[in-house]
Amino acid sequence: MRVTHRRRSAVVSALLLGMTLVAGCTASEASPPTNGPAIDVLPGKEASPSAQPQDTDPEPVVLTTARGRASSGTIAAGGGDAPYNYAPSLLLDRGKYRMWWCSQLGIANPPGDDILLAESTRIDGGFRGPDGRAATPVFSGRPGGFDGMHTCDPSVIRVGATYYLYYTGAAGDHALGNAIGLATSPDGRVWTRANSGKPIVGAARDVNNGNTYGAGQPSVLYLAGQFYLMFTDTTGEYTGHNGAGQFVLRSPDPNFQTNVQALAPGGFRDVTNTGERLRSIVDAFSADWMWVDSLAAFAIAHETQDGTTITFWDLNFRHQPYEPVLVPGVWREGPGLVRRPDGHAPVSRDDPCGTVSIDLVRATHQGRFGPSNLRHFGLDVVGFNACENEGRALLALDGFAMPSPQRTIDLVVDGTLVRIDRRSVAEKLAIRILDEPVPALAKAEVAARLKPGAEARRTPNRGVAFLIDDRLWPVNSEEVPALNSSAVLDMPEQEWDAYDSGPDLLGPPR
Repeated sequence: MRVTHRRRSAVVSALLLGMTLVAGCTASEASPPTNGPAIDVLPGKEASPSAQPQDTDPEPVVLTTARGRASSGTIAAGGGDAPYNYAPSLLLDRGKYRMWWCSQLGIANPPGDDILLAESTRIDGGFRGPDGRAATPVFSGRPGGFDGMHTCDPSVIRVGATYYLYYTGAAGDHALGNAIGLATSPDGRVWTRANSGKPIVGAARDVNNGNTYGAGQPSVLYLAGQFYLMFTDTTGEYTGHNGAGQFVLRSPDPNFQTNVQALAPGGFRDVTNTGERLRSIVDAFSADWMWVDSLAAFAIAHETQDGTTITFWDLNFRHQPYEPVLVPGVWREGPGLVRRPDGHAPVSRDDPCGTVSIDLVRATHQGRFGPSNLRHFGLDVVGFNACENEGRALLALDGFAMPSPQRTIDLVVDGTLVRIDRRSVAEKLAIRILDEPVPALAKAEVAARLKPGAEARRTPNRGVAFLIDDRLWPVNSEEVPALNSSAVLDMPEQEWDAYDSGPDLLGPPR
């Protein structure tokens, strides 16, 4: 299927590659946890990565943490006859927290695990389904398919206008029956199975360690034009003695049917199918992850004895740039990180260069039929400087604007600057306009200048874009051209497609 989100160009890919940091869908079979302590933010010591950094790699930086937090009780539940609630996936999407998780409701057929949806404007409670119930069942098994009985362990992202749901499916409770499927949606509620309803990842069957779970528990994010899929496969080579381990595939194809690469000891390697298990990045079940732009690192959330440990890896999984961080507290099943729609960490509006908020939801009670009692836990990582040099600042400030030397406004977009004459236009496009220029960006390239009255074009299936220097810069809103005193002229799709396209001026998904 076509991916219409065009934000991450070769510019951002080059910035990432050149970055050098200073400084049957049942609960997972991890070791039983103990009740965690009261919230006390401490650096984590519990990570157990499957590959250690080389001696020549820089020493991991110890991150400072602050503002530990936890909800006072359960924030969401399936309601009705739901016997369990676990494996959440959360997006901060257009001002709302949207949470999908695994449960089972009698009103959803066929009998088996279902994926539920609830939404709230706050993370600590108030979640309700779109239909007004405690939660709305939005995805269930399809009789006759690989997922005929169970659909569970959702991982949801939005790329452009399309939501992608990666999930564990099983036709029954038999051994090695779990596989990973994909569905798409225009709204996150009504889903259509992709890949002709067939699984995109199945059990590798490399080893027999007694754990017959198979492949599942996916977590997906979108970075620099690629879908990154992390998942469990208890039958894969390089798993632990109990089948624990997290493997990574990436592809520009959300179906993972073409141009697939698997993570190997030396980095990503081209593979002919999704069955290669060449390296595990963390010894865990039921993990979640996100890309943190301001830290230029992957953050992997997985359960350890005293809570959720956040383990960090650099872009190419060659070293761990930061010491792990622990989000302490009781748990009974894997965490779901609060992420922005593309699977990146939400950005701090107040301190984008020096603060990252890590918030997550996890099941905290083992009920008769499975884990339940979804609660929120979190902390802030503070005290670093993501804007100490140009490359890091361009990543961390994507979507932010600041005063320029010419009494205009510079908008950071896709690894470059766009100079905007009218502040009212910049205010509409930017996440926020900073009070002062960022010194590290004083010599950054200005890729384009948006002057008042600049031409704009529109086509029904492409939206609206400014025409600047023979490139179309999408804004997907006619309000922005109006603020810029720009006339919007209709353009045939064929003519639109003949132009080079700049990045979306509305910045990263929010």
